[in-house]
Amino acid sequence: MDYIDTAILYCLKENGRVTASEISKKVKLSIPAVAERIRKLEQNSIIQKYIIKLDRWQTGQKLLAFIFVNIDKTEHINAFRSQITVLPGVLECHHLAGAYDYLLKVSVSDTDALESFLTNKLKKITGVSSSNTFITLATLKEELNC
Repeated sequence: MDYIDTAILYCLKENGRVTASEISKKVKLSIPAVAERIRKLEQNSIIQKYIIKLDRWQTGQKLLAFIFVNIDKTEHINAFRSQITVLPGVLECHHLAGAYDYLLKVSVSDTDALESFLTNKLKKITGVSSSNTFITLATLKEELNC
């Protein structure tokens, strides 16, 4: 990757639907050269997929929470991983070093939905021994780096 690839990634990060023609004007390369660089970025898994970013408020998912989770035994890790990653509302799941085993980023409609998630989904996963939940008041910045 060079500075041109980075510039292309920034363009795609700002607007995943931007055309190669528009990018070519910004990075001062021909359209075929930009298209080829994008193809190589995809081929090398630097670009893994294109996604849309939803406005949680507009979709009714107004509450964002971060949940620290501990797993009681190592043999329960695979079960936890396979179950947590398919639960609706779980936006991110990170394996941690430190006092907790995992950090979840969860989006739900309200506190009732969060209570239901914690009680009826998270705590029913085999091996979950404890959790600690933090509710966000505001999101000042949320993006992926490139």
